Amino acid sequence: MVSALEKARRDPESIKAKILAAARRIFGVYGYHGATIKMVAQELGIDISTLHYHWGDKRDLYEAVVLDINEDLSQKLVGVEKVIHGLPLRDRLTIAIDDMTDYLFDHPEISNLILSRYFSKTREDAGLDFKVPEFTVDIARSMGLAKDRKNVSPHVMLMLLALMNAIHCFISGENFFRPIVVLNKETYKTQVKQALKFMHIPAFTQDANPTYT
Repeated sequence: MVSALEKARRDPESIKAKILAAARRIFGVYGYHGATIKMVAQELGIDISTLHYHWGDKRDLYEAVVLDINEDLSQKLVGVEKVIHGLPLRDRLTIAIDDMTDYLFDHPEISNLILSRYFSKTREDAGLDFKVPEFTVDIARSMGLAKDRKNVSPHVMLMLLALMNAIHCFISGENFFRPIVVLNKETYKTQVKQALKFMHIPAFTQDANPTYT
Protein backbone atom coordinates (compact mmCIF):
# COMPACT_ATOMS: atom_id res chain seq x y z
CA MET A 1 0.00 0.00 0.00
CA VAL A 2 1.37 3.41 -0.99
CA SER A 3 1.81 5.73 2.00
CA ALA A 4 0.64 9.32 2.11
CA LEU A 5 4.27 10.44 2.06
CA GLU A 6 5.02 8.39 -1.05
CA LYS A 7 1.97 9.88 -2.78
CA ALA A 8 3.10 13.40 -1.86
CA ARG A 9 6.64 12.83 -3.11
CA ARG A 10 5.38 11.35 -6.38
CA ASP A 11 3.10 14.32 -7.11
CA PRO A 12 4.61 17.65 -5.93
CA GLU A 13 1.54 19.55 -7.19
CA SER A 14 -0.94 17.54 -5.14
CA ILE A 15 -2.67 18.93 -2.07
CA LYS A 16 -0.81 16.31 0.00
CA ALA A 17 2.54 17.63 -1.23
CA LYS A 18 1.55 21.25 -0.66
CA ILE A 19 0.48 20.49 2.91
CA LEU A 20 3.76 18.64 3.51
CA ALA A 21 5.83 21.55 2.16
CA ALA A 22 3.93 24.04 4.31
CA ALA A 23 4.35 21.80 7.36
CA ARG A 24 8.11 21.66 6.80
CA ARG A 25 8.22 25.46 6.83
CA ILE A 26 5.97 25.85 9.88
CA PHE A 27 7.66 23.15 11.96
CA GLY A 28 11.02 24.54 10.87
CA VAL A 29 10.16 27.98 12.26
CA TYR A 30 8.19 27.05 15.38
CA GLY A 31 9.33 23.51 16.20
CA TYR A 32 7.03 20.64 17.07
CA HIS A 33 5.54 22.25 20.16
CA GLY A 34 5.17 25.79 18.80
CA ALA A 35 3.57 24.76 15.51
CA THR A 36 -0.10 23.92 15.15
CA ILE A 37 -2.21 22.23 12.52
CA LYS A 38 -4.16 25.48 12.26
CA MET A 39 -1.00 27.38 11.23
CA VAL A 40 -0.36 24.95 8.40
CA ALA A 41 -3.98 25.08 7.21
CA GLN A 42 -4.04 28.89 7.34
CA GLU A 43 -0.85 29.19 5.29
CA LEU A 44 -2.49 27.17 2.52
CA GLY A 45 -5.95 28.66 2.92
CA ILE A 46 -7.59 25.29 3.53
CA ASP A 47 -9.88 23.89 6.22
CA ILE A 48 -8.33 21.95 9.10
CA SER A 49 -10.65 19.08 8.17
CA THR A 50 -8.97 18.91 4.75
CA LEU A 51 -5.56 18.70 6.37
CA HIS A 52 -6.72 15.95 8.72
CA TYR A 53 -8.15 14.03 5.77
CA HIS A 54 -4.81 14.03 3.96
CA TRP A 55 -2.37 13.68 6.90
CA GLY A 56 -4.17 12.84 10.11
CA ASP A 57 -3.21 14.66 13.29
CA LYS A 58 -0.22 16.83 14.18
CA ARG A 59 1.91 13.87 15.21
CA ASP A 60 1.26 12.14 11.87
CA LEU A 61 2.18 15.28 9.92
CA TYR A 62 5.35 15.85 11.93
CA GLU A 63 6.37 12.23 11.37
CA ALA A 64 5.90 12.73 7.63
CA VAL A 65 8.07 15.87 7.76
CA VAL A 66 10.89 14.03 9.54
CA LEU A 67 10.74 11.08 7.14
CA ASP A 68 10.61 13.42 4.16
CA ILE A 69 13.69 15.31 5.36
CA ASN A 70 15.55 12.07 6.04
CA GLU A 71 14.82 10.91 2.50
CA ASP A 72 15.87 14.26 0.99
CA LEU A 73 19.14 14.29 2.94
CA SER A 74 19.88 10.71 1.97
CA GLN A 75 19.38 11.47 -1.72
CA LYS A 76 21.49 14.63 -1.48
CA LEU A 77 24.37 12.79 0.18
CA VAL A 78 24.27 10.08 -2.49
CA GLY A 79 24.46 12.79 -5.14
CA VAL A 80 27.41 14.49 -3.46
CA GLU A 81 29.21 11.16 -3.07
CA LYS A 82 28.95 10.52 -6.81
CA VAL A 83 30.59 13.88 -7.51
CA ILE A 84 33.46 13.56 -5.03
CA HIS A 85 34.23 9.85 -5.51
CA GLY A 86 37.92 9.24 -6.18
CA LEU A 87 39.03 12.84 -5.66
CA PRO A 88 41.74 13.91 -3.17
CA LEU A 89 40.42 14.51 0.34
CA ARG A 90 40.87 18.29 0.15
CA ASP A 91 38.78 18.42 -3.03
CA ARG A 92 36.16 16.10 -1.56
CA LEU A 93 35.79 18.34 1.48
CA THR A 94 35.68 21.53 -0.58
CA ILE A 95 32.94 20.24 -2.86
CA ALA A 96 30.96 18.62 -0.04
CA ILE A 97 31.02 21.78 2.10
CA ASP A 98 29.94 23.96 -0.83
CA ASP A 99 27.16 21.62 -1.98
CA MET A 100 25.74 20.78 1.44
CA THR A 101 25.87 24.38 2.65
CA ASP A 102 24.07 25.64 -0.47
CA TYR A 103 21.49 22.87 -0.13
CA LEU A 104 20.80 23.57 3.54
CA PHE A 105 20.57 27.33 2.96
CA ASP A 106 17.86 26.53 0.41
CA HIS A 107 16.11 24.30 2.97
CA PRO A 108 16.70 26.01 6.35
CA GLU A 109 13.93 24.03 8.02
CA ILE A 110 16.25 21.02 7.96
CA SER A 111 18.91 22.72 10.09
CA ASN A 112 16.28 24.29 12.34
CA LEU A 113 14.56 20.98 13.04
CA ILE A 114 17.76 18.98 13.51
CA LEU A 115 19.13 21.50 16.01
CA SER A 116 15.82 21.69 17.86
CA ARG A 117 15.93 17.92 18.33
CA TYR A 118 19.12 18.28 20.37
CA PHE A 119 17.35 20.35 23.00
CA SER A 120 13.72 19.19 23.05
CA LYS A 121 12.62 15.60 23.29
CA THR A 122 9.32 14.63 24.84
CA ARG A 123 6.85 11.77 24.84
CA GLU A 124 5.03 13.22 21.81
CA ASP A 125 7.98 12.78 19.46
CA ALA A 126 10.03 10.11 21.21
CA GLY A 127 11.14 7.31 18.93
CA LEU A 128 11.09 9.51 15.82
CA ASP A 129 14.33 11.17 14.86
CA PHE A 130 16.60 12.42 12.12
CA LYS A 131 19.18 9.90 10.93
CA VAL A 132 22.18 11.93 12.09
CA PRO A 133 24.29 8.89 13.14
CA GLU A 134 23.59 7.04 9.89
CA PHE A 135 24.31 10.11 7.78
CA THR A 136 27.55 10.76 9.66
CA VAL A 137 28.73 7.20 9.09
CA ASP A 138 27.92 7.48 5.38
CA ILE A 139 29.87 10.74 5.12
CA ALA A 140 32.87 9.16 6.86
CA ARG A 141 32.87 6.30 4.39
CA SER A 142 32.46 8.51 1.32
CA MET A 143 35.27 10.78 2.52
CA GLY A 144 37.61 7.81 2.84
CA LEU A 145 37.90 8.29 6.60
CA ALA A 146 36.62 4.78 7.29
CA LYS A 147 36.89 1.49 5.42
CA ASP A 148 33.21 0.73 5.83
CA ARG A 149 30.11 1.75 7.79
CA LYS A 150 30.95 -0.60 10.69
CA ASN A 151 34.42 0.80 11.36
CA VAL A 152 34.09 4.53 11.96
CA SER A 153 36.12 5.73 14.93
CA PRO A 154 34.61 8.06 17.55
CA HIS A 155 37.25 10.65 16.61
CA VAL A 156 36.10 10.75 12.99
CA MET A 157 32.44 10.82 14.04
CA LEU A 158 33.07 13.81 16.32
CA MET A 159 35.03 15.70 13.67
CA LEU A 160 32.25 15.20 11.14
CA LEU A 161 29.60 16.15 13.69
CA ALA A 162 31.58 19.32 14.41
CA LEU A 163 31.53 20.17 10.71
CA MET A 164 27.84 19.41 10.18
CA ASN A 165 26.79 21.21 13.34
CA ALA A 166 28.80 24.27 12.29
CA ILE A 167 26.88 24.34 9.01
CA HIS A 168 23.54 23.93 10.81
CA CYS A 169 24.38 26.69 13.30
CA PHE A 170 25.35 29.21 10.62
CA ILE A 171 22.12 28.49 8.75
CA SER A 172 19.72 28.25 11.68
CA GLY A 173 21.34 31.29 13.29
CA GLU A 174 21.46 33.42 10.15
CA ASN A 175 19.06 36.06 11.46
CA PHE A 176 21.25 36.45 14.54
CA PHE A 177 24.70 36.19 12.93
CA ARG A 178 24.20 38.12 9.70
CA PRO A 179 23.46 41.50 11.34
CA ILE A 180 26.58 41.06 13.48
CA VAL A 181 28.83 40.76 10.43
CA VAL A 182 26.73 43.26 8.42
CA LEU A 183 26.45 41.21 5.22
CA ASN A 184 23.68 40.71 2.69
CA LYS A 185 22.30 37.20 2.31
CA GLU A 186 24.39 36.08 -0.68
CA THR A 187 27.64 37.46 0.74
CA TYR A 188 26.87 35.83 4.08
CA LYS A 189 26.45 32.44 2.36
CA THR A 190 29.76 32.88 0.55
CA GLN A 191 31.59 33.94 3.70
CA VAL A 192 30.09 31.06 5.70
CA LYS A 193 31.42 28.53 3.19
CA GLN A 194 34.85 30.15 3.26
CA ALA A 195 34.89 30.10 7.07
CA LEU A 196 33.84 26.45 7.16
CA LYS A 197 36.60 25.45 4.76
CA PHE A 198 39.15 27.58 6.63
CA MET A 199 38.29 25.85 9.91
CA HIS A 200 37.71 22.26 8.87
CA ILE A 201 39.75 21.36 5.82
CA PRO A 202 43.13 21.78 7.59
CA ALA A 203 41.83 19.67 10.48
CA PHE A 204 40.92 16.77 8.19
CA THR A 205 43.97 17.00 5.92
CA GLN A 206 46.68 17.50 8.55
CA ASP A 207 47.77 13.87 8.10
CA ALA A 208 48.81 12.40 4.78
CA ASN A 209 46.55 9.42 5.44
CA PRO A 210 43.82 10.53 7.88
CA THR A 211 42.43 7.20 9.05
CA TYR A 212 41.76 8.48 12.55
CA THR A 213 41.45 5.91 15.31
